[in-house]
Amino acid sequence: MKIVKLEGLTLLADNVARLARFYQEVLGFTIVVEEEHYVEFSNSGVRLAICSKLLMAENTNGYSSFRESRKGQAVELNFQCDSPDQVYALYDEFVSKGAIDVTRPQIKSWGHTTGFFGDPEGNIHSIFAMNLV
Repeated sequence: MKIVKLEGLTLLADNVARLARFYQEVLGFTIVVEEEHYVEFSNSGVRLAICSKLLMAENTNGYSSFRESRKGQAVELNFQCDSPDQVYALYDEFVSKGAIDVTRPQIKSWGHTTGFFGDPEGNIHSIFAMNLV
């Protein structure tokens, strides 16, 4: 069986502009494509983009899931830092710029220093670093 390669991740949004501003201004991503219903960011590795649910409905001939209201968590992005100190500093910076303060960074049983923050669409993401033993 052939294994496919994950090329990109697209977040669905009701308000593309608001979510794009968050990823640009709070998390520091650079926008490389900016359209009314689609925004793409510069990122090494996997492409990160935001697309409106309306455009995805149009692209899929009105597929019903793009017309339904979302409830609860839709996606979690995990942002890895070089050190636990960087996790604490960036978490505070993100929250000061408008990220939702969910769980301040703490040392977890799985060996990471991890914090959780929210974006304007209600997705909760983690920021973490592996603890040196």
